[in-house]
Amino acid sequence: MKTLDDLSVDGKRVLVRVDFNVPLKDGEVADDTRIRAALPTLTELLGQGASLVLVSHLGRPQDREPEFSLRPVAGRLSELLGREVQLAPGVVGDQVTALANRLQPGDVLLLENVRYEPGETKNDPDLAGQLAALADAYVNDAFGAAHRAHASTEGVAHKLPHAAGRLLEREVKTLTAIIEDPAKPLVAVVGGAKVTDKIAVIDRFLQVADTILIGGAMCFPFFKAQGHGVGSSLCEEEGIAPARDALAQAGTDGRAQLELPSDLVVADRFAAEAERRTLDGIDVPDGWMGLDVGPKTAQRYAEAIAGAGTVFWNGPMGAFELEPFAAGTRAVAEAVADAPGTTVVGGGDSAAAIQQFGLAEGVTHLSTGGGASLELLEGKKLPGVEALS
Repeated sequence: MKTLDDLSVDGKRVLVRVDFNVPLKDGEVADDTRIRAALPTLTELLGQGASLVLVSHLGRPQDREPEFSLRPVAGRLSELLGREVQLAPGVVGDQVTALANRLQPGDVLLLENVRYEPGETKNDPDLAGQLAALADAYVNDAFGAAHRAHASTEGVAHKLPHAAGRLLEREVKTLTAIIEDPAKPLVAVVGGAKVTDKIAVIDRFLQVADTILIGGAMCFPFFKAQGHGVGSSLCEEEGIAPARDALAQAGTDGRAQLELPSDLVVADRFAAEAERRTLDGIDVPDGWMGLDVGPKTAQRYAEAIAGAGTVFWNGPMGAFELEPFAAGTRAVAEAVADAPGTTVVGGGDSAAAIQQFGLAEGVTHLSTGGGASLELLEGKKLPGVEALS
């Protein structure tokens, strides 16, 4: 994979694929984490005498809806960079080309939402060519979109001198090291709603980790596979068979131990004001649903994390968005932040949780890619990364 060290940009226009798919509220950026994550690459390129044409998606627009415009992002990026970031009137076309051609070293132009163009997600060669015509070189720093073979993430890389930005470079090196050369013991904490979403990464960690800690609603297919009652808990039926297979493999032939919750916090409905109780066990009564791991499980998981040489965490332990059911996820987040080993949080809800609890600064690496992180750990080739070789 080529990096910025392999690219000369002085006096050149650089097309930079960034991941500015950020939440908006009332026409403003509600969380600028992903914008801040791109700043090292952008400032390095600008410091080397480049002008920048930035390209990003935002949401899933169907027909150029104004609520998916990157205008709020341009405003926030201007503040963070300390220089004007001009928003183009579109993604490609004569007006955009004219604006790009007028850029001087140090100037920054942000294209409109690249998904306003239907050719983006189809990796249309014509769109990739039009994007390439805007610049002299291409840098991909959008790790969160690197698992998609789109025009702005894969197609354009074949048409220009190219490199990975510092964020994408760090993501790939850090996540690859977890699988190939982790400090031992390696503890993987895997939560969330569905086993089927993460069975491939669980299978991979069964091969390379020492311990896998399971939490969130995905524990219920494991419990059901063991014959336990799950009550009204969210239990993915399609996840039962792969959960049973994972249980059968765990601890055999050098594979990782797979740990499940031993107590649960349950409620009579999914609501903050619901009646709730803590079960000293895992059999959920009829009419009740499990919404968090219990305190004994949280303590046991925290101890395993504290003793790890490397920790990877992806997926909450419960419905942490509701305060009565946030304790398990908070306990894991605190343990990860306090752990003496290398700690990596794999994007998505885990990243949101550790930021919500104000613990992000305690983590070695907070990934910006949810799906991309998991696919890389599973051993899949990421099109946006492969194109940078």
